[in-house]
Amino acid sequence: MAKELCFVIMGFGKKTDPSNGITIDLDQTYKNIIKPAVIEAGFDCVRADEIKESGLIDKSMYVLLMQADLVIADISTYNPNALYELGIRHGVRPFSTIILREKSGGKIPFDLDHNRMFYYTHLGEDIGVDEAARCKKELIELIAEVSKVKEIDSPLYGYLKNIEPPRLPESEYRKIIGELADKEERIFAIAERAKHLMDTENNAKNAAIYWAKATKLLPNEPYFIQQLAFCTYKSKHPTENTALTDALQIILELDPDGNTNDPETLGITGAIYKNLWLAQNDIGYLDRAIEYYGKGFKIRNDYYNGENYALCANIKSNQLENPDDKIYYKIEAKKTRESIIEYLVPISESEDFEQRLDKNWIYATLANCYFAIGNQRKGNEFEALFMKISPEAWKQDTYQKNKQQLLEQLN
Repeated sequence: MAKELCFVIMGFGKKTDPSNGITIDLDQTYKNIIKPAVIEAGFDCVRADEIKESGLIDKSMYVLLMQADLVIADISTYNPNALYELGIRHGVRPFSTIILREKSGGKIPFDLDHNRMFYYTHLGEDIGVDEAARCKKELIELIAEVSKVKEIDSPLYGYLKNIEPPRLPESEYRKIIGELADKEERIFAIAERAKHLMDTENNAKNAAIYWAKATKLLPNEPYFIQQLAFCTYKSKHPTENTALTDALQIILELDPDGNTNDPETLGITGAIYKNLWLAQNDIGYLDRAIEYYGKGFKIRNDYYNGENYALCANIKSNQLENPDDKIYYKIEAKKTRESIIEYLVPISESEDFEQRLDKNWIYATLANCYFAIGNQRKGNEFEALFMKISPEAWKQDTYQKNKQQLLEQLN
């Protein structure tokens, strides 16, 4: 690598901000803002997760934190690893560190609240086109300024004027850099391949193979475990029941005590239990699905969890004989869907809605909610919008399956 090197420290995949319950896809920040800005500014760009399969993760990370010409730290969702790595950078390098943060996040940790921050606005699943362009342009300018001025940005070196940063032999640094040459083996590339297999080829079986590889390389990363569980149950390989059982074992690694508040984990677990109910007709699985979906909806009004919670409540109502219990679950389903509509319609009419990556699922959810409450016209309207922008086979299959399940429970 002849160019100067930028080392990016951040979470990756979908993460939930503990201060406000909002989930954002940090990969979109990296792909749409950080990486293109860094490359256009003339640097090679390496993200922290891209070195974790090297077998020398501790050594590689510390070397890069010490020696990288520039470090960009995105502390959105207050990822503990990113905060820890930022602290190390501040301890070993007086300057050339840029801190990014999503604007809607909660209170900045005390030790960082006096640092200069670069703010961006995330839509949750994606970055708006205009926002990405603005941030990219301003980040390029900031990189140029930080690289030229080399002003102290580490609190340690700002307060303690007469200390020298540690030094590493150049030969050791170059050895580590050489080990990063094969980009196809980086975790980021593996994850992108898995997403491509699922989104464009509807190949859940092979996507699961790539997520398993990523999970093996980085076993404690929740996002990889979530995606592995999702693709495993979607694959129906070698049989549907086996795939569901395997997927349940995978996802429960993230929630062994049943105490998680992560909406993504709750939604995937709920989906596995719902499909186990459909495959085996065991009422215990249905009750578990209601428990997980309901918790995921109530934590932060998550519409995916809410729609499925309502569907499972309808199924439960139809399984019961006690008239009071039947009415309770039926009313619960109706109230949930009305709440989802009240929440999502203003979002679908907002100015920045077209830039949301999840607008197809919002359309699908609104379609099913309107069908369920008897508004056929609005249901057809949102269904047409979903079909128009969702060519992927697995997305249409998922929608039609959910719609069919809904209609069966309403008839």
